[in-house]
Amino acid sequence: MKRILLIEDDDTIVYGISELLKEEGYDAAAVSTLREAFCMDIRAFCLVLLDLGLPDGEGWDFLRKMEKDKGAPVIILTAREDEKDIIKGLDMGADDYVTKPFKAGILLSRIRAVLRRRREVEESGAVLRCGDIVLDKNRTLVMDGDREIALTAGEFRLFMYLMENKNSTLTRNALLRYLWDSSGDYVNDNTLTVTVKRLREKLGEKSGRIIRTVRGIGYKLEDEND
Repeated sequence: MKRILLIEDDDTIVYGISELLKEEGYDAAAVSTLREAFCMDIRAFCLVLLDLGLPDGEGWDFLRKMEKDKGAPVIILTAREDEKDIIKGLDMGADDYVTKPFKAGILLSRIRAVLRRRREVEESGAVLRCGDIVLDKNRTLVMDGDREIALTAGEFRLFMYLMENKNSTLTRNALLRYLWDSSGDYVNDNTLTVTVKRLREKLGEKSGRIIRTVRGIGYKLEDEND
């Protein structure tokens, strides 16, 4: 069941939206403060409904963190209807902006549209995952939780190819051919070894658990818990 997180301090709105979501087959969870929101494991949710005016701060802070972490999509749900707020929210990475009061049917339609767009992006192969590590082809970005991993072009191409072939052993020759063909530059065996070494260093401690050396053959990328 898909889980949706509602960040809202108005108990009446929380109850109404929670019941609406449950009727539509979603599992709804709600928090009323930024502090509680920051403590939630956002990976457990497919979507966030975010109010901007909260008792302990502004919803902008949470939205900023979600954009940085490349977390679940966010729909801002607020009474603020000024154009500047709408523009600010969308520019900061919100997937939609709904003003209160709203009609239940419209909110559900917006939720379905956002989830559909996110699903289409993931199914297109633009976003690749290995455990907590996310690689976004379109943004040329790699994130490990809330930490951005800065990779060179060569490191990114290598990691992307490993991600695209997760759980499959890739020979050194196959990797060399791919890196050479995709960059137009000659890549020798030693360059591949150095690139793998640097990639592992940047991924940190977990690299030893996800990038496995298949002795005498090549490399294999696996989820941490596989």
